[in-house]
Amino acid sequence: MDSQGTQGGITVRRALELPGLRGGLPEVVAGADRLQRTVRWVHAGEVPNIASLLKGGELLLTTGLGLGARPAEQRAYVRKLAERGIAALVVELGPRFARLPAAIVETARAAGLPLVQLHREVPFVTVTEEVHTEIVNGHYALLQQAEEVHRRCTEALLGGGGIPQVLSILAEFSGNPVFLETADGQLLYAAAAGTECADPLQVWEGLRGRTVERDGPPAGAVLVDVPGGGPGAGSVRARLVLLAVEAAPLPVHRIAAERAASSLAVVLMQARQEEELAARGRGDFLTDLAEGRIEADDAPAQARVLGFRPGPEGSPLLPVVMRLADGLPTGGGWAVLARAVAEELASVGVPALLGVRPVEGRVPLLLGLRSESERTAVADRVAAALRAGVERAGMQRPGAQPPVVVVGVAGGWAAASAGLRHAAEAATAAQGLTDRPWYDARRLDIDLLLWRLHRHDEDGVLAAFVDRAIGPLRAHDQRSKPPLLPTLQTFLAHAGRKAETARELHLNRQTLYNRLARISELLGTDLDDPQTVLALSLALRARRHVT
Repeated sequence: MDSQGTQGGITVRRALELPGLRGGLPEVVAGADRLQRTVRWVHAGEVPNIASLLKGGELLLTTGLGLGARPAEQRAYVRKLAERGIAALVVELGPRFARLPAAIVETARAAGLPLVQLHREVPFVTVTEEVHTEIVNGHYALLQQAEEVHRRCTEALLGGGGIPQVLSILAEFSGNPVFLETADGQLLYAAAAGTECADPLQVWEGLRGRTVERDGPPAGAVLVDVPGGGPGAGSVRARLVLLAVEAAPLPVHRIAAERAASSLAVVLMQARQEEELAARGRGDFLTDLAEGRIEADDAPAQARVLGFRPGPEGSPLLPVVMRLADGLPTGGGWAVLARAVAEELASVGVPALLGVRPVEGRVPLLLGLRSESERTAVADRVAAALRAGVERAGMQRPGAQPPVVVVGVAGGWAAASAGLRHAAEAATAAQGLTDRPWYDARRLDIDLLLWRLHRHDEDGVLAAFVDRAIGPLRAHDQRSKPPLLPTLQTFLAHAGRKAETARELHLNRQTLYNRLARISELLGTDLDDPQTVLALSLALRARRHVT
């Protein structure tokens, strides 16, 4: 493939071979080793400040009227053209110069600028037309090549191929490894230019993965966004990356990558829609099971259809529900979340049936255990995997409450039904509690009871109870220091054990005794009375629902 066909223009050498310039008997007097430069356009001009009118890549035609009479002017003229990055300077000899001055030739040689003198007069308009025609033809040829690659990519997809086949076609065409990464730079797919080329994963680690965050993309890399079709006009779903390993990518390679990106956008959109539908379908099944719309006897067969095979008959099932913070989008990212969480769960090593419920902001799942004794260990690993998946999917906003993970009781399908329902409600009731990797659903029963009471409390009974129980302390803490509510909460959390309370609050015992006495005085109660302790504990738990 010649440079003309791949660059979308023509070289200086090719321009000199066209009839217009060839008829002028061109002589290259400087930059003969740089005639492969691409000519982007042709310009003719005779003004001294011509460099300021150019953009780079031009073949400049002149009779020399603007070059100046003194050597200093001539050197400055040539230097400015070289700095502007023109392709070549062509000077027609005649009335202005019978031979190019040494100052012009030497400066062009020093700057590496191709300099050509024409020994015969030529019509510049003819030269311009010929070169521009070649450039247009070159661009057309370039587009044809890119279109051919696009056609091959489309045929591969229609023939049942996927993203790896598209990347392989691009890699073969460009002669360089090609990658598809997420919008935040995580590698999805890789393809090598051929069997004899370097391992693309090693290339990725060496050229892309180590430098992109610090230095931006490697030199010569081509990056093309794959449109995301999201809510923002500039939404990006993924990114095509061509790394310059075997050779520098050419303009035609970028055009081909841009054409392929449009096809990949459709593929990814379809895949995400199918993935989200599947995840929602599993979420609907788990919700129907929780709500009793699926009988426990019928559930195993339906779960097998969804790909869930927990183990031998009678193996315990563990219900888990993750609830995300309020205010997250109800679509789009849930497919990404389902995939990310599923990939993280794969490392846990237990069968899992994962679904999503975007409207409720929940991710329900069932896990297959070998025995009930491994419940805690599996819950630890699953909770970490769930949170990692949320992070990867970009569903954890800065400063937002972390997702709440609630683990139910292990048992059979009937227990799983009740456990999923219990865990789902408990996950909602646990919003606002002190963050933990996961909560045992059984230890949230009081919070769940208070949440249900608040949910149906049209008369404000719960708020009135909280105000009666701890209202004086809340009023004190608003106007005085130190606040006393944290002291009471820690004291009750340690079941009235004063030594442990003092250690956690970093107080000496006398200071703690004084604070507890002040609390008793403000509330008019005895902190050693079991009924008082129970009421205060409930009020402290209920206050997050009524504030």
